Amino acid sequence: MIDASSSPSHTRRDFLSAIGAMSAMRLVADERWKTIAAHGADAHTARVARGLAAPEDFLFAPELVYLQTGSLGPTPRPVMERTIAVWKELERNPSFYGYGAQEHAMDDVRASAARFLGCKTDEILLTRCTTDGMNTLAQGLTFATGDRVLTTDQEHPGGRHCWDYVARRYGVAIDVVPIPPGENDASAIVDRFAKAITPRTRVLSFSHLLSSTGLRMPVVQLSALARAHGCLAIVDGAQSVGGIPVDVKALGCHAYATSGHKWLLGPKGTGLLYLSEELGERVDLVSAAPNHAAYGDGTGVTSIPSVLGLGAALEYLSAIGMERVEAHNLGLRNRLFAALYDVPTIRVVSAPAGPLASGLVTFRLPDDRESRAFQLTMRERHNVELKMVPKNWMNGIRVSTHLFNTEQDVDQLITALKRELA
Repeated sequence: MIDASSSPSHTRRDFLSAIGAMSAMRLVADERWKTIAAHGADAHTARVARGLAAPEDFLFAPELVYLQTGSLGPTPRPVMERTIAVWKELERNPSFYGYGAQEHAMDDVRASAARFLGCKTDEILLTRCTTDGMNTLAQGLTFATGDRVLTTDQEHPGGRHCWDYVARRYGVAIDVVPIPPGENDASAIVDRFAKAITPRTRVLSFSHLLSSTGLRMPVVQLSALARAHGCLAIVDGAQSVGGIPVDVKALGCHAYATSGHKWLLGPKGTGLLYLSEELGERVDLVSAAPNHAAYGDGTGVTSIPSVLGLGAALEYLSAIGMERVEAHNLGLRNRLFAALYDVPTIRVVSAPAGPLASGLVTFRLPDDRESRAFQLTMRERHNVELKMVPKNWMNGIRVSTHLFNTEQDVDQLITALKRELA
């Protein structure tokens, strides 16, 4: 622990050193598994046994197969321990740490997030979740009666809510592009957006990965389309950051909201909002602080331990490498995708292996099996945690695999599905 007589700059350096040490331990663990494989243990078996993360890093209940990162991701033990350590340090002298080293360290987290997303630190805001980021952005935009927002029928309610608010308050019309589950055609989606844009359209709002099916949306093309018509391209990235590499500049969007507690595996109630500097005065946030700093008169005090824990989560994933994480996730989802075709009576609606696939796979259940009841059955009988797809989309189940999942998890799920749906 740092003594309260230490200088803020000293405690800040200690914090960053601790984060670096945690990353080093992660890499050492990876090297340990490489060594095991090199000395006789089959590399394939080693990967099956552990995923990309050491099993002891997670606190799952015994025998639980967790396939629900798309709703809430588990926080790894090193990240959780760092979060708790920060909280304990904070309570030793709250104002000294909270308005000193730990306040500065929160802006270091913003810098880490900016590197993770490929943008400038001053373009990153800390939020509580994706919905919070979308709400913050929508409330900062100016609309006139008759303006229009163009979105899809597959948006998560948390990403749609802000536009319903704008519609009620300003008399804005919401136009909706349909994306039927099972139709995985990027060019058709772009064409529908192009045909639906009007001279009064001000915003194109869409997900990076659809929460319903995991389809990778054509973000680059849709962002270019928005720009060509003088519209803003606003992306709901709840299902992408932490599961796939994301470069917001390469995507070409104006804004991008995401959560820290899904694929990033950070503390619950954390999030990030990218606002391109080119937006300038087009967005005016009530919570704005100078340079979007973590603390200011418009933001007030946030959960300091949670934010610094999010920084630890960013370091955890960065140490593994997002390319490796994506490859692992796609390998598991492709194994699952292929195996689901041997399960009777279901229909897979997610995209096949290829550029539109992600770590989420969704399938429709037969009409006589209600999705909520089936989700509970899988939990209670088979200790498998899945996502029930909301009824407004389909009577289905969504599976999301992440770095801690293994081929054994996928195989266990398939065995359980065959037993229940035979």
